[in-house]
Amino acid sequence: MLHHVELWVPDLAGALRPWGWLLDALGWKQYQDWPGGRSWRHGDVYLVLEQSPAMSGSVHDRLAPGLNHLAFTVSGEPEVDRLTAEAPAHGWTLLFPGKHPHAGGPSSYAAYLADSWGYEVELQPGPP
Repeated sequence: MLHHVELWVPDLAGALRPWGWLLDALGWKQYQDWPGGRSWRHGDVYLVLEQSPAMSGSVHDRLAPGLNHLAFTVSGEPEVDRLTAEAPAHGWTLLFPGKHPHAGGPSSYAAYLADSWGYEVELQPGPP
């Protein structure tokens, strides 16, 4: 079981806009809040955004070794479509727009979104 994921972000206030919207839309509930971070919980798992003073850089590169993306399951293809349509107003950019929603291959249906700092999420329908 996954316990938690902690993302160190270079701009906490800026990251709260896209991530707060997305996590709220996915049914996550705000869990903790402190001057350098915030977390959301879904069941037993929580996700942290933190602007740590120990951070050694200010750029995330999803193509470098390390985290490429987080994948979330949504209720179905219509929910993928709804969130994809709303995401740009909340600071997300659709990746691979020419291949959307089949960027993962012809049998895949998903949205790949990136925030302003290069963190990527995948939204895919769960089992019926």
